[in-house]
Amino acid sequence: MNYTLKSIPERAAKPRERGFTMAMDKGLSIREVEDFLEVAGEYVDIVKLGWATSFVTPNLAKKLDVYRAAGIPTYFGGTLFEAFIARNQFEDYRRVLDKYQMTFAEVSDGSLEMPHDEKCAYIAKLAEQVTVLSEVGSKDAEKIIPPYMWIRLMKAELEAGAWKVIGEAREGGNVGLFRSTGEVRSGLVEEILTQVPFEKILWEAPQKAQQVWFIKLLGANVNLGNIAPSEVIPLETIRLGLRGDTFDHFLNMEKAGKKI
Repeated sequence: MNYTLKSIPERAAKPRERGFTMAMDKGLSIREVEDFLEVAGEYVDIVKLGWATSFVTPNLAKKLDVYRAAGIPTYFGGTLFEAFIARNQFEDYRRVLDKYQMTFAEVSDGSLEMPHDEKCAYIAKLAEQVTVLSEVGSKDAEKIIPPYMWIRLMKAELEAGAWKVIGEAREGGNVGLFRSTGEVRSGLVEEILTQVPFEKILWEAPQKAQQVWFIKLLGANVNLGNIAPSEVIPLETIRLGLRGDTFDHFLNMEKAGKKI
């Protein structure tokens, strides 16, 4: 930090299990990645190359090297995994992970209908090779999954070997955890948290209002994902109570004698 302010929430140090920020790279150039990391690298824990953008990104290996040199792990979006599975190319997918020296992978079924035991089998197999993040929730806004099923799916995927489970929202924040308006399905989130440890969940929350909601509910060290590169620094100020949206939240907690 550039100077000292009192009553700032304590942030977990990297590498961290909580307070995770996952940024979404939707096709940045190498120069853009370098500029992004110069400013925000300290606050980014992992970068997702959104959906299947890695298939068409020029100079992919060189770009991944830039992230690697900065100590920022990357992974390919779950839609790429689904694209390989839909074409019966799972072993090819594993070879792609090795080719690009990936240490993380995302397993999802948001676009592809897949029996859940089959999805868990893929998680278990990939967990022998890389660290797995598994995504729960559909990209179809018309497909509403009841809370008990979210909990059942998340627990099963963690047991299968997922390091963290991701709550689906897409890059727009208008499906899965959220209504089409972007409003949080608060009852769903709160019910999930009764059964699944909060540090094991990475909530996709691309919109500022969604980030504020989760930080007020779970504190500065909630795991948040699908953050645009230009929004990483703004998100960190929200986490620290240094933006109007959370300015009073942590100060009032401290006045009430609560840990911030």
